[in-house]
Amino acid sequence: MDMRISHLRVDNFKSLVDFDLPLAKFNCLVGLNGSGKSTVLQFFYFLSQQVKGELDDWLKKRQWEASDINSKLTRKNNIYFEACLLHNEGFEIKWSASFNRTTLRCTAERIDWNNNLILKVEDGKYNIWALTKQERENKLSGTITFDYQGSLLSQIKESQLTRQTLEIKKFFEEINALDLLAPELLRQRTREATNSLGLGGERLSAFLYEIGAAKRDDIRQTITEIYPTIKQIDVERLRYGWKKIIIEEKFQNNLLKTEARHVADGFLRMLAILAQLSKEQSFLLLDEIENGINPELIEFVVDSLVQSPPQVLVTTHSPMILNYLEDDIAIAGVIYLYKTPNGSTQAVRLFDIPSMREKLTVMAPGEVYEDTLLTQLDQEINNLKQTN
Repeated sequence: MDMRISHLRVDNFKSLVDFDLPLAKFNCLVGLNGSGKSTVLQFFYFLSQQVKGELDDWLKKRQWEASDINSKLTRKNNIYFEACLLHNEGFEIKWSASFNRTTLRCTAERIDWNNNLILKVEDGKYNIWALTKQERENKLSGTITFDYQGSLLSQIKESQLTRQTLEIKKFFEEINALDLLAPELLRQRTREATNSLGLGGERLSAFLYEIGAAKRDDIRQTITEIYPTIKQIDVERLRYGWKKIIIEEKFQNNLLKTEARHVADGFLRMLAILAQLSKEQSFLLLDEIENGINPELIEFVVDSLVQSPPQVLVTTHSPMILNYLEDDIAIAGVIYLYKTPNGSTQAVRLFDIPSMREKLTVMAPGEVYEDTLLTQLDQEINNLKQTN
């Protein structure tokens, strides 16, 4: 992708009230239970649904009502967001919108591309501009007389979008979340997949089938760094289009084939992560990446994510995850989430906190985090805010 998200501002989404989140290429959210880590992941996927126009389906899959996504901490009806993106050529792009949970639509939105307004929705009307003078004279505009959900980008035909608006739509379409990975879902036989495994990994078998033998072998070669006995990752096509995963291992002169329902949880979880990384995407979200994976293999998982092409955001409760990050990666990407006295979630780069940066000169990132009493850390953050 030619861009990445550099900053996110959110207001009135669950516990995210006046919430500011700085972002690097690799990001790791840490904090106490209930601080809002999962909520942040949910919001990123909410952003993706804006350009897909599938908000009602997204709510149903999570067994939520529309009222569940609004914050209980304010009386506001709309959810406001602003996503700032940094283009590879060095300029900034901003997409901001006001989302109405009753209509499930962005009733107002705008996109600024390098300080040029290229999309505006306001008062039931829309305008889309290109950047060249000739195209700006032939802008697409009109009154909104049609039904849709999410952003206007979900409704306008791609052939009518400008290059810039289409690029932004594609970026947010290609956000993938694996925040509900579950072994029982990863083991399922499935028929069809899309560009994603599904929130819980329920489409893994069909996903592996559709990416083809060459990419499956690339995944196998990567995973043999930690599982040298793996000789093949195959997917069998069954009757009526069902697919099942078969793992082939070699022990001395014996070849053993094992169906996914008998494979270890941790292996399946790593297989799911590597499978998703094999697809082109803009952003990948993972919740508590250490779950179900042997501590000896965590470094392999972290390195794979840090070195992968897409922007990545993970959550963790394990200091071990932070210890596998280089200091510069940790300084830019480890984000501490905490709750204010009124219950809203706030974010700060962990190593922007003076006491944490000082400890980092003599300790590894995870050791710094483990050596810190988080309740005292919250007090230091409050003191810093009052000083500033």
